[in-house]
Amino acid sequence: MAIDIFTTLDWSEPPKDMSKPLQALWWLKKGELRVGPEWEKAHNIVQAMEGVQAFDWVHALMHWIEADMGNADYWYRRAGKRRATASVGAEWEHIAAALSEVTKH
Repeated sequence: MAIDIFTTLDWSEPPKDMSKPLQALWWLKKGELRVGPEWEKAHNIVQAMEGVQAFDWVHALMHWIEADMGNADYWYRRAGKRRATASVGAEWEHIAAALSEVTKH
């Protein structure tokens, strides 16, 4: 499923059969991991499911992208995860791979 994120970025919307957390990651990647309209679309997805680990994990990454590290750390704690010491891009890859594995089972 992770490959769909890359092969569909020229689409106007993420694939409907993609899980919601992966759709949020899709929007983030489409927006080049920057704050903007795509970030807002991803934020709407994750906010709608606060308290669910996968959504909270993506939410944490979003606030890292925003450079709001206090808020990012809050969401990492809620997700039961630690913030990576790598780049935002590497963290995106890590989360996308992990969430893609979950959706395969």
